[in-house]
Order: sequence, then C-alpha cells, then structure tokens
Amino acid sequence: MRIRAFTPQDLTAVTDLTIETFRPFYEDSFRTLVGEAVFANQHGDWRDDYRREIPQLHAPERHLYVAVAEADDGLAGYVAWSVDPGRRNGRVSHLAVSARHRRGHLGTALCENAFAHMRSLGAVVVEIGTGGDPFHAPARGLYERLGCTALPTAVYYRQL
Repeated sequence: MRIRAFTPQDLTAVTDLTIETFRPFYEDSFRTLVGEAVFANQHGDWRDDYRREIPQLHAPERHLYVAVAEADDGLAGYVAWSVDPGRRNGRVSHLAVSARHRRGHLGTALCENAFAHMRSLGAVVVEIGTGGDPFHAPARGLYERLGCTALPTAVYYRQL
C-alpha cells in the first residue's frame, strides 16, 4: 500500500469510491431515518453533489489537500483535509476506504498521513466529524482510537 498526493488522474476513482462508500448511508440509513421529503430536500441529489464537490477538494493554493492510498488492485482509499494557518487548525473533510480494504488499518494510516501534513503546515488541532447513526459507527471507533474527543451534538429534521 502506498499513500501519495492526489493527482488529476485520480479524480474519477476518488469520485466513484466516494459514491460507493456513502451510498448505504444516503440510501439505506438517512433516507429511512428522515423520510422521503426531508431526504429529497437535503440529499436527494447526493451523487451529483459529490461529482461537483470532489474536484474542489485538492487545491493546495487554498490549503486544501487530498492523499490517496494505492493498492495493487487500484485505489484503496483517500483522505481530504484542509488547514487554516491563521487559526493553526486542520480539518478532515472526507475519508473513504474501499470495502475490500476495510478493517486493515488503512483509515488509520490515511488519517495519520493527513495529521502529519497538517502538523508540518503549523496546525496544532484537528477537527474530524462523522454521524451518530449506525452506518458511521466504524468511523466513530476509528476516531476514538486515534485519540479524538467526541463532542455530543444533535441535528433534527422535520418536514414542514
């Protein structure tokens, strides 16, 4: 496994991995929890939202970075993060690992890689978030193993 900086040639694979990774959340978890009206309003176009969002994740001139993990069989995962040099903060915005590479500590390696880059850019604190639903339980476990502290929060939706 090799972790390296994102290149434009990675865009399709990163976008496809994002959609593959988060499809169960949007289609099976979120939709079921909030119902069709809220789902349609909040994330009804989630695939195209990612197709628009992913190309914007890597822009070092704006302190936005992506690292990808390559395996013999292709893209195994990626992490996207940003750094606010003035506040000395880093933030992980995206983490995705392909199903065939989960449970092998790749998420840990990607996060640690991002954390090291953040430190090298002057960050002293990192923010990383995830959902409180069952789909996101593995991410919560990973972040806790990385020494992150959870901030309890609640988000409520209601159809009007």
